[in-house]
Formats: sequence, C-alpha cells, structure tokens
Amino acid sequence: MSLLGPVEVRSLAERLNIRPTKKLGQNFVIDGGTVRKIVRVAGVTPEDVVIEIGPGLGSLTLALLGEVAQVVAVEIDPVLAEQLPLTVAEMAPEHAGRLSVVPADALRIGPEDLPAEPTALVANLPYNVSVPVVLHLLQILPSLRRGLVMVQAEVADRLAAAPGSKIYGVPSVKAAWYADVRRAGPVGRNVFWPAPNVDSGLVSLVRRDPPPTSATREEVFAVVDAAFAQRRKTLRAALASWAGTAAAAEEALTKAGINPAERGEQLDVHDFARIAEHRPTR
Repeated sequence: MSLLGPVEVRSLAERLNIRPTKKLGQNFVIDGGTVRKIVRVAGVTPEDVVIEIGPGLGSLTLALLGEVAQVVAVEIDPVLAEQLPLTVAEMAPEHAGRLSVVPADALRIGPEDLPAEPTALVANLPYNVSVPVVLHLLQILPSLRRGLVMVQAEVADRLAAAPGSKIYGVPSVKAAWYADVRRAGPVGRNVFWPAPNVDSGLVSLVRRDPPPTSATREEVFAVVDAAFAQRRKTLRAALASWAGTAAAAEEALTKAGINPAERGEQLDVHDFARIAEHRPTR
C-alpha cells in the first residue's frame, strides 16, 4: 500500500493550508518505516477494530487499514477530519470502507459516540494530552484489550515506570490499574514534521483485570492523587487530608499493612487499593 512520505505530507498540508500547532500537539509522521513498525509491534489482526486518536493527515491510518477490520479515527481538527476519508479514498480505495471518522475531542467521547467497539488502541498521541487520553479510553472502553501508543519519551518512561523509580507516579499507578504497561521502543525526532524538540517512545498496554478490592476505582485513585500530591512527604503526612487527620491516615495505613513512614513511590497499585479499603468513616 502507498503511504504518506515527506513530500506527500507537506504537499497535502499546504493544499489544506494546515500549519501544525502546538496547541493541538500536531506532529505528523513522515516516515513509512515508522508507521509500519508501529503496526507490526501493535500486533493487530484482521479481526481487530482499532481506535486511532489524532490521525492527522493519515500516515498511520493508511498503514493500519491494510491490516485490520476497521479503523475508527477520532480527530479534533475539523479540516483534518474532513480530509482523511478523501486521502484514504485516493491512496487506498480498496480499504476506504474500513474507515470511520469521528470528528470529536478524544477526551470527551463516550462509547455511544463510536460506530463500533474498539479492541485495540493504536495512535501517535498528541503530546499535550497523551496521559489523560490513554486513561480516559481505558476507562470508558472495556472492549480495548491492548494498545500501542507513541508519546513523548519522558511520558513513555513515566507510564511504564515501576515502584521505587524516581519517575514513578500518578500516571504509572493509574495505568497499572487497567493494564500491564511496558516500553516498546524509541522513536527519533526526524520521523516527524515538524520535528519536535524531544524524543518519542512507544508504549505497549495489555489489558488485565484491576486489583481485587472492595474499593471503587474512584476511591483508589483518590488515594493515589493524595499520595503523590507532595512527593517528599511520608504517607502518614501525605494522606492526612484524605483520611481527615495524620493519625487517621496512620491507622488506615497500618490496617492495610503499609508502613506509615513509606512514601507513595514505594507502593504498587495493589497497595493503594488496600489503603482505599481502610479509609476512615467521617
């Protein structure tokens, strides 16, 4: 299948009077080898319905269409959303029927806004909203079984960080609630137009059941947010507002089998779930 290269991307952008903006986190992939790698590493199959966020001019979309049952492309830019089906019809007419475009903000969509239940997320995510988008989609789309996203390298590291790491934090724990998360390779700057001033990385997500707990996801996430709001504090101090007092936080931590002198970055998602189960009643 023909893919978009540097000449095609710039020509198409010029014809549409598109100037990539930082506000929308737009950096268009211009390297066919990179999109082929993403599709390969994603491990999608002809049975998959893929949701792609921020398809832009269609570089990754074209590569996906030849491998999966359907691509649901969610695009916030109305000009790009209108153009994408035309680009596919021109470059891959035999696959045009497999594309559905949803002109919307990915952070505001629900399952009812999509024409099919996605089984996989594959996307070059806008840097400025990558973590919220991943967490939102994992929350609202239980049909998602796996994903491969390209994000800023620092964000990739944070999403995949393990307890005890200096970069382990809220994104790491919340992503771990939904999935096994790992780094799946680096991506250089020169595969984009315009080239960003940071490197990118691939992140693999494989859905798994959340920790067995009587606490709700919202209750567990409230503990996570409180624990990392002031990273240098012990959990006894960091969870004082959450529990009502530092003494109440210590009691909850002790009941959960957690040392009150520990810090949030030492705990995994199962630990946070146990703490949430022991929140004092007020």
